[in-house]
Amino acid sequence: MAVLECIHLTKKYGSLTALDSIDLSLEPGRIVGLVGPNGSGKTTLIKLAQHLLTPTEGEILIEGQEPGARTKSIVSYLPDREFLPAWMNVESLLYFYEDFYEDFDIARAEQMLESLNIDPHMTFRKLSKGTREKVQLVMTMSRNAGIYLLDEPIAGVDPAARDYILRTIIGNYSENALVLISTHLIADVETVLDEVVFLKQGHIELHENTDALRERTGMSVDNYFREVYRC
Repeated sequence: MAVLECIHLTKKYGSLTALDSIDLSLEPGRIVGLVGPNGSGKTTLIKLAQHLLTPTEGEILIEGQEPGARTKSIVSYLPDREFLPAWMNVESLLYFYEDFYEDFDIARAEQMLESLNIDPHMTFRKLSKGTREKVQLVMTMSRNAGIYLLDEPIAGVDPAARDYILRTIIGNYSENALVLISTHLIADVETVLDEVVFLKQGHIELHENTDALRERTGMSVDNYFREVYRC
């Protein structure tokens, strides 16, 4: 049964159509890559699922419900920009999340932060950019959510940090959860993906199991992406 479903989903910004009547069904227990060029509609789709935007036409459903206050307890969301209060220290952020989300596993978060040698007494603004991104990922993945929406989680960080981020994603999501990763860095994530969804100009060009795609085309997902979207 689908945990995230789009039915003739359309989103327009004035005269610009970001998503054009797309149909998509994603099941639990999968890591899915949402890929496509800039402006293809990836972030729009994620924001619709998080109820930061509302559809122009059609619908999007989270476990059969329209996104809203009730689905916030199902979805753990990592935006593509910094979102944690800069003045708070890391320890305070942990307690803030523990108070705000019933499914937040503070022990898991503390363990991950310790493995990164992050001082819990440091304020968020004093951390390096890469460390801030790791903290945000730790907070997101320490929830026992049904869906994780990760918008460009490895953009702007060095390769070593990308490896840590991917290990964190793989090691800390429930096997019954859906992880949707929006990215344009396919080569870095394709080894962890079960499925891939290609978006282009607001349309779904392809939705396929990654192993089946590699077998069918004889190419890596990254090479196939470059072939399909080459200039």
